[in-house]
Amino acid sequence: MSGKKYTMLEVVNATLKEEMRRDDKVIYMGECIAGSAVGWASGVYEEFGANRVIETGLVENTMVAAGIGMAERGYRPIIDPMMADFLTPAYAAMTVAGRNRLMHGGKMQIPMVIFTTMGGYLGLGPEHSGTPETMVMHMPGLKLAVPSCVNDARGLLKSAIRDNNPVVYFLHRRLIGDKGFLSEDDSPIPFGVADIKREGTDITVVATGFQVSLCLSVAEKLAPHGISVEVIDPRTLVPLDIDTVIKSVKKTNRALVVDEDFITCGPGAEIAMQIMEHAFDWLDEPIKRIGGKGVVPATSADRFALPQPQEIADAITSLVGAERVSVDIASGARLFNY
Repeated sequence: MSGKKYTMLEVVNATLKEEMRRDDKVIYMGECIAGSAVGWASGVYEEFGANRVIETGLVENTMVAAGIGMAERGYRPIIDPMMADFLTPAYAAMTVAGRNRLMHGGKMQIPMVIFTTMGGYLGLGPEHSGTPETMVMHMPGLKLAVPSCVNDARGLLKSAIRDNNPVVYFLHRRLIGDKGFLSEDDSPIPFGVADIKREGTDITVVATGFQVSLCLSVAEKLAPHGISVEVIDPRTLVPLDIDTVIKSVKKTNRALVVDEDFITCGPGAEIAMQIMEHAFDWLDEPIKRIGGKGVVPATSADRFALPQPQEIADAITSLVGAERVSVDIASGARLFNY
């Protein structure tokens, strides 16, 4: 493991350059990338030039449709609409991306990545705080990666770029400036393999994206009170490694699912239902879900619309039959620190 900590931004930027050097068919295309508005493409245009780094303008459906055509002709485009909130206009093209390979019996390869940021907690308002994971999960043929730490960000991005299927890669905005150690193993991380971020015996908490960080912080606060929390990060929602989750639930006999997308019909509902289907007889308590409240976060009101650390702690103590523990953990109100 490296002795230096790296930010998500640094890791994604380095991985992007590494993959573009490894394969000259990798193309980076999207909004505000030549000027590096978010920072992913810093130095990429200078190294690879206008033929491989393409500024598209604000045309989400067109850029995804163009990416499909490029992918079908042997290129590996990375499409960057900058914000997951902006993918709504691209719904039609994304549907085509997912279905084309299926409709052709797998004979057609569509190796493209839709790479963008998602999530709230930064006070960026209704237009820049969405977590539309469910939209992607409802499109057959698309894979969905949601990294929560620097190692997963690197490994999952490599797998996404090298996959012959269309992949949507959502990186939480609140994690962009977060730092972590990189392991010496820089191999691609296979899709459909969950990671147990913290082992425990009293309750299984399944979390995604930034919620993994919140749940790990809560678990650390609860440990001195004798509550042992196991935290599982699926890393990819499509494909979903439900087997690792079920194995954990059979050990702890309790489950909490925490995801930032809307709680109604969201990823948390799907994971909770699969736990019910496969591990009902092992549950000592009903499954609890925590998610977005189904309202659009106002600029200064993320805390009312999105999962909060105390809410997570209260759900855990309720499920394990323990007294309420007050946790003092900041969840947001920090702008990008890159």
